[in-house]
Amino acid sequence: MTTDTSGLHQLGQHTVQPTSPETAELERVPNPHPGMLYLTRFTAPEFTSLCPVTGQPDFAHIVIDYAPGDWLVESKSLKLYLTAFRNHGAFHEDCTVAIGRKIADLLQPKWLRIGGYWYPRGGIPIDVFWQTGAPPEGLWLPDQGVPAYRGRG
Repeated sequence: MTTDTSGLHQLGQHTVQPTSPETAELERVPNPHPGMLYLTRFTAPEFTSLCPVTGQPDFAHIVIDYAPGDWLVESKSLKLYLTAFRNHGAFHEDCTVAIGRKIADLLQPKWLRIGGYWYPRGGIPIDVFWQTGAPPEGLWLPDQGVPAYRGRG
């Protein structure tokens, strides 16, 4: 089965890194198995954004799980979107939920969850979780694999 990539602007092309999440173009491709229930996971262990107050960098391990419907997120566009947060000032909760909502709005998956496991600043790690609702019955849902903070790394 071949996938139509004619509407994609980034895959296979030289692409300039977006300067902000607002300018990043998140793209999708047709799911070759739209009637099948399965889980897709993206892990970004070196996610970076900026504190909106101090401008200091914040670091997180982001895990995105979703059960695709008709669409899959195109991975190059997702990487560019996530790295666009490097110069973006927002609190941990805003970054995590905004990423989850943007992907859910684009794909309309059967289900999506995101875990933002933020490294400590000021001695307190902040972990943020969001999902679109209850997972579909029968979906194999492995643990996100990020342990509770005890000197993550």
